Amino acid sequence: MPTYSFRCEAGCLFDATFRMAEVPAQTVCRECGAEATRVITTPHLSAAGTSAFRVIDSAARSAHEPPVVTSLPKSGRTRTQRVTHNPLHAKLPRP
Repeated sequence: MPTYSFRCEAGCLFDATFRMAEVPAQTVCRECGAEATRVITTPHLSAAGTSAFRVIDSAARSAHEPPVVTSLPKSGRTRTQRVTHNPLHAKLPRP
């Protein structure tokens, strides 16, 4: 369910959850009891428990705290370099 922001005349800002078809233009403020009107903000549609949110959160954390590699990965195959017999390739720089 989407979350909507409301602000009352006293300046209290709070969020409330309503169905999209049932969102009111005004509601009662939870802090002071005054009439609060809906504030247009960016939509808050994602739920914190979804697997997509967990993946995004994990990617954001790993950008600042990357895992430390302590050894080379074990592989069953070794890479062999291809041998070319084209004489033009001999002029190319080698890594």
